[in-house]
Amino acid sequence: MPHATAVKFGYPVSLIMDAKAWCVLLRPAQVTLGSLVLVCKEEAKAFSAISAEAFIELGQMVGGIEAALSRFNPYDRINYLMLMMVDPHVHFHVIPRYGKTQSFDGANFEDAGWPGQPVLQAATTLSQEQSAKLRDAIAACWPAGTT
Repeated sequence: MPHATAVKFGYPVSLIMDAKAWCVLLRPAQVTLGSLVLVCKEEAKAFSAISAEAFIELGQMVGGIEAALSRFNPYDRINYLMLMMVDPHVHFHVIPRYGKTQSFDGANFEDAGWPGQPVLQAATTLSQEQSAKLRDAIAACWPAGTT
C-alpha cells in the first residue's frame, strides 16, 4: 500500500516508473517541463533510514530519470531537491532546468529561477489530459532494461 507522500503526488495516476523501493511520479505542479518526484516506497522519514537495497536502487533510478528526460526534452541542468518539510517520507523533487522557455501540448513552461535556484511557486498547472500526455511521453522515453 502506498504511503501518504506517494498518494499526495498522484500515485498511481502519475506513475512513470515503479521499482522495488522507489517510484517516479510526474510532479502535479510542473516547475519546469518534465518535473518529477522520486519517492522511496519505504516508510522511512529520514534519508539515513532507507534500506541498503533502496540506496543501491536509487542510483539506477537516477540513471533512468536522466536518460528518460534527456530523450524526452534535453535539459541544460537538473536539480534534485529533498524537501521533506510537508511530506515526511523520503522523496526528491526532480527539476530539469532550461535556459529557454519550453512548450508541450499547448502549454509554455518558463524556468523562473534560471540560472539560479528553481522557483517552486512559479509552477505550471496542467489539465488531467495534458498531465496524462506528459506522463506517457516521459514514460515512453524510459530506457529499456533499467529498473
